[in-house]
Amino acid sequence: MSFDTILNGIVPVFLLIALGYGLKKSGFLPLPVWPPIEKFAVYVLYPGFLIPTIWHANLTGFSTGPVSLGVLGAVAVASAVGFTLKPILRLPGPTFTSVFQGLMRFNSFVFIPVAAGIFGDAAMTLAAIAVSALIPASNMICILVLAQWGEPEGDIKPDKSPLGMAKTLLTNPIFASCLIGLSFNFLNVPSIPFAEKSLRMLGEAAIPTGLILAGAGLSFAYVYRQPVLVGAVSLFKVLVMPILAWLICRSLGGDLMAQGVALACGAAPCAAAAYVQARHMGGDAPLMAGIVAITTCLSAVCLPLLLWVFHLV
Repeated sequence: MSFDTILNGIVPVFLLIALGYGLKKSGFLPLPVWPPIEKFAVYVLYPGFLIPTIWHANLTGFSTGPVSLGVLGAVAVASAVGFTLKPILRLPGPTFTSVFQGLMRFNSFVFIPVAAGIFGDAAMTLAAIAVSALIPASNMICILVLAQWGEPEGDIKPDKSPLGMAKTLLTNPIFASCLIGLSFNFLNVPSIPFAEKSLRMLGEAAIPTGLILAGAGLSFAYVYRQPVLVGAVSLFKVLVMPILAWLICRSLGGDLMAQGVALACGAAPCAAAAYVQARHMGGDAPLMAGIVAITTCLSAVCLPLLLWVFHLV
């Protein structure tokens, strides 16, 4: 695979992110417009992509297991690192929750089009499988961490009971979409052409809209408050996580495409949703915003370099 191929798959993705950032900063669209657009993308457009993709995915394919276990293994290692750092660095509870999320959360809006742009449409299925494995795992553990160490302000009182946390997880539209797609797949629900066509039409709009929203959500204003912490967490996310995911996938026998998808997933920037979750559940939201912004910038450089290095071996 040539470096030009990698760049051609990645540059358009980050150009759309830059477009979103420019649109937000320029005031081209009023600030109150962005939250409804984000809600529409997450609740309507993205399910249109995920449900049919996972519904018809070959979950028994040879590469399915290595990809899923590769990304889940990397998340498990990152979680262990986060818990190890808390007593060593003596981080306050809210700060720890944002560091924890920064180490292991990933932005599927960025990861999926990168995987498809580099490896072709065949990688979309593997990317969707990786998402369906990561969404429940990452959301579940981050909700538990925030419930334990977050310190909500004012009248925001999230339900920290097991039932409340389960409700939070099940009402996550991305998780729910994965669950629906997996259910249809396991039950062998037959194809419904008109429904699938409608979903796929929505799904075609999901990726570019999600990338523009990812750019619009970037904030660099708080990076200078804790530059060392933000830098260390961000470098772990975009350098260590992808190597872990690639190594586990490769050791389990994943083919070249599976290894590339696992690596791209690990190298994706931290999800913008982590900031929203930090704000609502008492994490350090400014720190989280800085980590999301820096991982997005670093990912644009590290992702193509890592893919080039590991696929020329």
